[in-house]
Amino acid sequence: MLDNPPILTIHRGYKRPDKALIEAFRGAQTSHLADAMDGRGALDYRVKPLDPATASFVGPAVTAFAYPADVAAVFGALAEAQAGDVLVVANDAFTRTAVLGDIAAGMMKNKGIAAFVTDGLARDKAGIIATGLPVFCMGIQPNSPAMHGPGIVGAPVTLCDVTVQPGDIVVGDADGVVIVPAAQADYVLERLQRVRAAEERTIALVQQGATMAAGAARLIEAAVIVER
Repeated sequence: MLDNPPILTIHRGYKRPDKALIEAFRGAQTSHLADAMDGRGALDYRVKPLDPATASFVGPAVTAFAYPADVAAVFGALAEAQAGDVLVVANDAFTRTAVLGDIAAGMMKNKGIAAFVTDGLARDKAGIIATGLPVFCMGIQPNSPAMHGPGIVGAPVTLCDVTVQPGDIVVGDADGVVIVPAAQADYVLERLQRVRAAEERTIALVQQGATMAAGAARLIEAAVIVER
């Protein structure tokens, strides 16, 4: 690089979705949301809740990029966040140090943060769970990070292969995390209702004894049969 980047850069001016729109996604099953977005939108399967019992959340994303082994951006994001926000911190899937511990999680809980999501690691698992803050990460690593920067807050970030814009709607449950782009939220919500209705119909058929999905049955009927 030509010059050292600033220790911390904070981008402001993005808009959060309407609260009523965000609330419409509360309790949504992440698999249903993925179905509503053509089978996409979920973060890497390794991003899982530390405590599945308290994993359900929804809120707008406050994004941050924390350079590996550093948490300046985590605290920058916490400073920018409002109650109900979800801190989404990209960490390049770094595995040598944690990007969150129980003390920072407690501060986030005190501020009313809805959840913390990262492609990095956490530490102090028992202490984090005790705070009650939903935390989704790639695993546990006791090594501690530094706070020297650089870090970026409020800009688009990529966690594994999913891009998250500030203000996107983030939904989590025991299965994982799904990102609903804010620009598509109304469209996704409408499709979500259709997915739920279709799911209810299919579950009812299974409870009545169905042994094959209708779509799969059509594929099987059209299959080329080769006798041996």
